[in-house]
Amino acid sequence: MTLRRKFIQQSSLALTALALPFPLIAFTKHNKMTDNKNFDVIIIGGSYAGLSAGMALGRALRSVLIIDSVKPCNIQTPHSHNFITQDGKTPNEILNLSKEQVEKYETIKFYNGLATNGIKTENGFEITTLTKDKFNAKKLIFATGVKDTMPNIKGFAECWGISVIHCPYCHGYEYKNVKTGILANGDMAFEIGKLINNWTKDLTIYTNGKSMLTAGQIEKLQKHNIQIVETEIDHFAHVNGQIESVVFKDKTLKNIKALYARPKFEQHCEIPKQLGCEFTEQNYLKIDPFQKTTIHGIFACGDNTSMMRSVSYAVAMGGLAGGMINREIIEEEF
Repeated sequence: MTLRRKFIQQSSLALTALALPFPLIAFTKHNKMTDNKNFDVIIIGGSYAGLSAGMALGRALRSVLIIDSVKPCNIQTPHSHNFITQDGKTPNEILNLSKEQVEKYETIKFYNGLATNGIKTENGFEITTLTKDKFNAKKLIFATGVKDTMPNIKGFAECWGISVIHCPYCHGYEYKNVKTGILANGDMAFEIGKLINNWTKDLTIYTNGKSMLTAGQIEKLQKHNIQIVETEIDHFAHVNGQIESVVFKDKTLKNIKALYARPKFEQHCEIPKQLGCEFTEQNYLKIDPFQKTTIHGIFACGDNTSMMRSVSYAVAMGGLAGGMINREIIEEEF
């Protein structure tokens, strides 16, 4: 039996004996620090995934430092959805409740700042912050998320997360049966079109230039009355992030209430690359089924590992990462 198979079997057995809690938690607004510079685990990233991992480890009595630069990707999102018990809550409501819950675990400490460098040490890892503070840990969790790259179209960034949205399961119900656009081309446009057609029949694909859809794709889209507009876009007209129309370079416009888009992204943090972690072809951190990266002692969870960008999924991944790191420490020390 290989070591990998043995670890997976042991971890699976451990999960059947545990009911790992996945409560929703968030960053604190102040540092809750001691003079301690050494921890069992350092978690870089203090949003849903990172702090869910922190709670699992806090409940396992592990000393944990959570480093967070307070830049969540959903900062403009007015409401969170599709997460049972929290559906429709504002991010601030969720964060405030989460803060109250996580602060009761005395072994969890917080550092508000930006982690900039990481090195492998004899006993684990050393993390350095922008202000040159240094901390050491046996294990690392990267819950650093991703940074969306906004297209160079005026109005897009201002509407992102409000009425320019990425996920119908998170926001589609609020924009059901209204005039809706898709900013995409080629295969991506076709796949999103099929998906969003479930939420509205008043749907238009804006390719922002010559269409790269195939004849077969166009035929299927037209069968479902999904329009295709190739005219280049000048800007998106909006009021406080609520999109009103697509304005084209030829001065014409189309009124819409919502726009789906999948902008490119980059990893928020360069430290995993510094430490030799591998990435997928889509630029996500490569992990195994238990959130473990390709470097021993380093785990990852949340948007930096998966295209499934939802609060509930991030929380689940974080809880699993925390449980599996605790399991790994037990195996090494018992």
